[in-house]
Amino acid sequence: MSNTPANGDGEQNTTALFPLFPTPATSISAISSAPQWLRNASFTTDLSVIDAAASTAPSLSDVEASEEDEEGDAYRKNSEANQPRVYDLVEEEEEGSESDDDRVKKKRDKKKKRKRDSDEYYTKPAKDYYLDTRPDPDNLAYGSIYRMNVPRYKLDNSQRGSESGSMKLYLRNRRGSMLEAEIDVNSLDGKAKSDNRYWYAKNAAMERSKNFRRIRLSASSREAVDSSFDRFIPLEEGEAVEESEEEDVSVMGTSWEDEVLNKTREFNRQTRERPHDEKAWLAFADFQDKVSSMQSQKGVRLQTLEKKISILEKAFELNPDSEELLLALLKAYRSRDSADLLISRWEKALLQNSSSYKLEFSRFKVSEVRKMYSYAIQALFSACSKRHRQMDATSEPLDSTLIQQELVLVDMLVSLCRFEWQAGYRELATALFQAEMEYSIFSPSLLLSEQSKLRLFEHFWSSNGARVGEEGAFGWSLWLEKEEEQRQKMLKEESSDDNDVGGWTGWTEQLSDRKEDSSIASANTGEGEGNQEGLDEEMEDEDSRPEDDTEAMLKLLGIDVNAAASDEVKDTSTWVKWFEEEVSRDQNQWMPTRKAGELSSVDEMGEREDEEQLSSLVLYEDINGYLFSLRSNEARLSLVYQFVDFFGANISPWTSSNSLWWIEKINSLETLSDSMLENLRNVHECLSKSDSANGFSLGSLLGSSSDISMQTEMMKFLRNAILLCLNVFPRNYILEEAVLVAEELFVTNMKTCEVATTPCQALAKRLLKSDRQDLLLCGVYAQREAASGNMKHARRIFDMALTSICGLPKELQDNSPLLYLWYAESEIANSSGSGLETESSSRAMHILCYLGSGLAYVPYTSQPSSMQILRARQGFREKLKKIQSIWSHGVTDDQSAALVCSAALFEELTNDLSGTVEILEHMFSYVLPGRRSQSHQLEILFNYYVRVLQRHQDDLTLSKLWKPIADGMQLYPFNPELYRALVDICNHRMTSHKLRMMFDDYSRKTPSVVVWLFAVSYELSRGGSLHRIRGLFERALAQDTLNSSVILWRCYIAYEIDIAHNPSAARRIYFRAINACPWSKKLWLDGFGKLSSVLSAKEMSDLQEVMRQGTQH
Repeated sequence: MSNTPANGDGEQNTTALFPLFPTPATSISAISSAPQWLRNASFTTDLSVIDAAASTAPSLSDVEASEEDEEGDAYRKNSEANQPRVYDLVEEEEEGSESDDDRVKKKRDKKKKRKRDSDEYYTKPAKDYYLDTRPDPDNLAYGSIYRMNVPRYKLDNSQRGSESGSMKLYLRNRRGSMLEAEIDVNSLDGKAKSDNRYWYAKNAAMERSKNFRRIRLSASSREAVDSSFDRFIPLEEGEAVEESEEEDVSVMGTSWEDEVLNKTREFNRQTRERPHDEKAWLAFADFQDKVSSMQSQKGVRLQTLEKKISILEKAFELNPDSEELLLALLKAYRSRDSADLLISRWEKALLQNSSSYKLEFSRFKVSEVRKMYSYAIQALFSACSKRHRQMDATSEPLDSTLIQQELVLVDMLVSLCRFEWQAGYRELATALFQAEMEYSIFSPSLLLSEQSKLRLFEHFWSSNGARVGEEGAFGWSLWLEKEEEQRQKMLKEESSDDNDVGGWTGWTEQLSDRKEDSSIASANTGEGEGNQEGLDEEMEDEDSRPEDDTEAMLKLLGIDVNAAASDEVKDTSTWVKWFEEEVSRDQNQWMPTRKAGELSSVDEMGEREDEEQLSSLVLYEDINGYLFSLRSNEARLSLVYQFVDFFGANISPWTSSNSLWWIEKINSLETLSDSMLENLRNVHECLSKSDSANGFSLGSLLGSSSDISMQTEMMKFLRNAILLCLNVFPRNYILEEAVLVAEELFVTNMKTCEVATTPCQALAKRLLKSDRQDLLLCGVYAQREAASGNMKHARRIFDMALTSICGLPKELQDNSPLLYLWYAESEIANSSGSGLETESSSRAMHILCYLGSGLAYVPYTSQPSSMQILRARQGFREKLKKIQSIWSHGVTDDQSAALVCSAALFEELTNDLSGTVEILEHMFSYVLPGRRSQSHQLEILFNYYVRVLQRHQDDLTLSKLWKPIADGMQLYPFNPELYRALVDICNHRMTSHKLRMMFDDYSRKTPSVVVWLFAVSYELSRGGSLHRIRGLFERALAQDTLNSSVILWRCYIAYEIDIAHNPSAARRIYFRAINACPWSKKLWLDGFGKLSSVLSAKEMSDLQEVMRQGTQH
């Protein structure tokens, strides 16, 4: 501590009871002689010496330089060292026998001892402790803080600066008290007024106040952080404002009005200096939404909206080619303008920006949506044509940008077909697929312009030629060749007939025709003169005949057409009958009507057929606006694959679940597909094994997607179409598998009795007879035989294909890994649940040994030897090294993925699970996560990895099982198989609450129909509470991306009707659903089928009228 300077008289100052500065030892004797209550020297201390002492007090650096100044050093190390001095003075007052000199000497000795121990005592305390100036007695009573209390911490930076710790604490408390003084204490409750140590809800409400001032802190760059704290996030204070001790401590912040003014000034400067910066304009407009959210009055919010619109209008005026600004402006118009005005603005924008396909999807009416799709397809096709003209037309391969544009074009057409199908125009959807496949895949190889090609295609579409999928169809190109041959043949026959006659014979023919015509005319004339009145009556009867047919049909439905115009159908059973008839019509009428050669115009057909058959006739004018040419094989294959998937055939994955096509398909589901039903059924079976599971299956809520007759006709249609496509894409195992599956379903539904052979056997043999070198077709056919239970016949097919590999060309031998893997997996699948598990495993090991070693395949006779296994393991290692170098460049294919699967399966059979996991994880590490997420081959490989873990989950811990699942969820968040594995693995290893939290977390990160369907299925299977299931549906449908999901709305309505038994709630949900998804005919019909007990006949009649008007052409 430092010595206090002497006063002017040369006398030493006396000490105070709570001294701010040290007191000399000589002053202690003067205190001892005073009375007890006056022994405090504070009453006689000259206050002027305090300022003098503060001005002459040495700094921290001076104290460190001068170790002789013991008292000053102790003071600077810790200001709390003054506290023990007071207790020493009290003890010395009680010792009256000691002299003043002894007491001073003893005191100095104690000071020296404290100085020696000060470093160890204050800088290295044995135990950290904290001083709570405003304690909470509840924490002491209960031993811990209440779990719902959130402390309000203040940063203590007492080690910085030249002030002492006590002065820092004083300034901080005073600064905090001044800040708290600005708080509106009337807005806080009693506890918050008295205790600001915890965070309350009203603190948040107070901070949202526009008058609340906020301090903006910036990290200080002048302070160096110790290297030992690199792993911690530093809590840096802003640059402190130097304040004098004489002035009051004040901190000025910015209120909400100040922030609005500053932000507006900054945005004005940015848009003025950079008028073509779209992001600056959009940020300025978005800031207006933030301003509007802080306004409580509706009029002020409308003024802010007008300001936002004026900003976007000015931005679009300066940047007329910006699609983002135009979309933002139209979105702002939607908040202000009426529906009619908004539609007119959209039409104007679409006409002015016809080359943009981003503006085409924001309104609903069937006719209007068709126009938007037409504009979008033509705009994107124009961009593709322009890109193709800029390149060399004969360059191979095509530009990747052009391929991507054509893939998007195909996705757009499929989206249109899905919309037409769901809106009830199934014939048009089928015709669009047929027309585009004929126009792009089976087009004649003629150098024609686009207009000439369209005129030529019009002739084909209006003719009597069979189209894709119909019996006797052989493609537009071949039809055109045969048509030309017939025309040439007819010309030759006519010319030969003219030569045979030998002279002019036209007069005779004309005379005979004239006589015949005159006789007919005279007969008609005579009849007309005698019975003109009867002819008029006949014509009237013919005109009224269609009305009679309509009247009869309505009478069958229970509708009385003779009732007055004001009368309404008062019986709901009438509308139930109409609903059943409409469902039957949808199932039967999905193929366009063919009247080729009989009618020349629509008017003539209207005279012969009713309106229903007229609507099923698809003319050239209905499809010509959606036709486009495809030049890349990738886009053509995508069209065929999506066509097969659209009509319900089981097809192997050909694209990643992260692709736009898959996401669009999942979000637009109207019924559960077969693959989704299988996954949900597996989840239900897994949960049903537990004793507490007594719930329902999600698949049972909606029922079957189609009846048997409709599925039979569709499978026949698909079989014909795929067989025709195989002529263009030969040896495509995905299409070959699809056509065999379609044949199986068609034959199975046609035959009522069981047959001994596989249903697709005849078709497979016919295809193999036409191409005996198609190894993958042999593998696909053998898989179908194994799936049907005919394993012996499947083995013969596999063995025949594998033994013939050596004599095939090199490009065909490269497909052998797929054949080996299919054979081994068929053996493994055959071993489950049978007594031949050992033999089947030995057979699979035998097959994989020949793949790894590279030797010529020999059919199985006995278990492979140790030498064969060792040679195969070494061969797999060498093959995997080659694949690693290829995958590191981002190139993956089906063959390499099959080889990795085979190596992993070989390790699983011969070694243990650790070797399998090591191979798979090591191979995944060679591909970047971005490429992994877009490769469907790697996704198939990852699904195989998860299935391996599921087979061995009893031998693994939860941490080893959970890490691959979590990684897969990040890479493939829309993969249904991963969610099925998640429920299967976590059901018995964690609580239901934990699994629910995981579903909630995934639904927030990557919202999709898949995660919500599995979350709802989990709750239904476990018999979850009504509030939980309703909450899931409401949270899912509250998201903008899922509000238009038809499948979620239909499941919600079915749940309320069939499980919750709450028809009134289902009625409310139904009206919300048709408002969100007005295009779905199936959703509209659910109201007539499921809600007939709560909807009146008047409401059903109104619904039918609105439905008819909204879905009209």
